[in-house]
Order: sequence, then C-alpha cells, then structure tokens
Amino acid sequence: MVRFGVCVLPTDLILSPTEIAIAVEEKGLDMLFFAENSHVPVVHRKNSYHRPEMVQPFARMHDSLTSLAACAAVTQRIQLGTGVCLLTERDPITTAKAVATLDHISNGRVIFGVAGGWIKEAIENHGCPFKQRWEVVRERAIAIKTIWASDPAEYHGKYVNFEKITSFPKPLQKNGPPIYIGSNSSKVPDRVVDYADGWMPIYDKYEGDPLNDLNEACLKKGRDPKDFTTLLFGAPRDINVLEDFATRGCKGFIFLVPPEQSDNIPSVLDEIKTLKDLLLKSD
Repeated sequence: MVRFGVCVLPTDLILSPTEIAIAVEEKGLDMLFFAENSHVPVVHRKNSYHRPEMVQPFARMHDSLTSLAACAAVTQRIQLGTGVCLLTERDPITTAKAVATLDHISNGRVIFGVAGGWIKEAIENHGCPFKQRWEVVRERAIAIKTIWASDPAEYHGKYVNFEKITSFPKPLQKNGPPIYIGSNSSKVPDRVVDYADGWMPIYDKYEGDPLNDLNEACLKKGRDPKDFTTLLFGAPRDINVLEDFATRGCKGFIFLVPPEQSDNIPSVLDEIKTLKDLLLKSD
C-alpha cells in the first residue's frame, strides 16, 4: 500500500510537535517527518538551497529525535521519521542509542532519514569537513547500523573509529529502522545501494528519474531493486504525478509543509488526505 505523509519544520512558532502528530494520525495519514538543523551561523555561504525566508525556521527547529519521542507517546499508528537527520552534526554512538530508544518508545515505527546538510559553516562548527561530508555520512551510518546489529560492536574508519563497545537498547525493528538517504545528487543511487535501505529524492530538485536511476544502480551492483524503498519527498499535489510514480513502484509520498503554510497545517493535511483517497480509489 502506498503511504502518504508530511514533513514539517518543527519550530517553536507553530503547532507543537505533539499537536501536529495527533492531527496527522486523526486525518488518516501514514507518516510524519520532522526536519532538523542544529543552528544557523549568522554568516554563512549561500547556495542553491538557500532562501532568505528559510533562515529563521532553520534556526528555530526543535530537536527532531526529542520531538519524535514526544509524538510517539501520543500516537499509535503513524510512522515517525527524520526528514532528515544530519549525520554530519551528530555523534554516531549517541545517535545509535537515541534512534534505537525512539524505536522502542514508538513500538517500531521509526524511519531514519539521513543526509549531510547544506549549510557549510554549520557542518564545520560540528567539526566535520564540508567537502568530505558524504564520506562522514557513510561511515556514521554504517557505524550506527553496526552498533544496532552487534554486541560488542566496533568500527574502524577514517572519520569514525572505536574499539569494542556494548550499547543497548537495540532497535525493536529487525535490522533496525530503515535508513533512507534524503539527497538529490546524481551520486545518491550508488550511495543508497552501498549503505542504505531506501531513498527520499526531492521531486523538483533531482534532475533524473529516481526510480529508474535506483534500479540501474542496483543492477550495476548485483542487488535486487525490491530490497530498496523510494519515498518521493516534496511530492507535488498533483494526482497525475502521484499515480505515475505509484504505478512504477514508488512506495510513498511525503509532502512538505513550507513555513508560509505552517499556520494552517490542518488544511494542508486535509488536502493531502484528499489526494490519498483519490489515489486509493484509482487503484
């Protein structure tokens, strides 16, 4: 079944995380994702992701994992995801424990979206070299999966290095929460096949066809495309596009709630529920 969800920038100026989660579940949607960003340096380089109206929301977001833990306590059904967790800004040992704990609190409802981030100076404030951010993401993601799967666990890489450790709880989900990469580079399909379980490409930012490109990456590496999940991030509110992606194997749609619509989240959820009903009716 194709899943429908939303991604919200959970700031202190809008509905609380728990109010949003309750509304998402009551509206009959399937997933709630929270974006994350630890801080915004006052002076930072602008790039293709930069929009002046996004600076304040990115500086005001609640911590995603803490917020999702609160949401787990007031919901029963919806999946709870990071959209996305910036592994360039998080310690892998602490993050492994936090996400595993969230998986227990939520009774196995976690989707762990990861990426490197786009604010160069913020990433570097965490001690991560910007040009090597995807190498860091890879090692930290693999290290987290290793901690989840093994006791004792150890990892030795260029950016992550630790001897045997014991860390519990292990995740409730078998093999741990699925790790989906949220990025739009042409290199992402190969990264997904290398160390992730799925992909969350942004609809209007990825230049290729994500479903075809991921399938090709699987064939190149001798992997089964059925082992990977694609959720279309920033999905358009266009039923024709959604039907096309669903027919070709996309497993879900995540609709962004931009800051300018954050005062009217219930209406946005109603619109998305209407799209869900239309798609299910057409099946």
